Amino acid sequence: MNRKNIPLLLMLTAGAVTCIITYLKKYPVNTQLIALFVVLVVFYILGNVLIWTLGYFEKQNEEKRAEEGEVIEKDSENPGQEAGQEQE
Repeated sequence: MNRKNIPLLLMLTAGAVTCIITYLKKYPVNTQLIALFVVLVVFYILGNVLIWTLGYFEKQNEEKRAEEGEVIEKDSENPGQEAGQEQE
């Protein structure tokens, strides 16, 4: 799934739940619309924060993999040389 769709899906799901609940509780239409607007804005912001957090963790994981890759490359500079033996 594309990460850019996460805020939209989160926002629309929360909006649908809000519409159903406010309809079943028989809120006035003005109150329903205000509640829907607030929920859509809040969950859109939360979705964007979630995307930023996932990107931050992914960046940290890539940096860690790069560091581990460098260590492995340094260890394998002399592949014919075994541990404890000196090169003549």
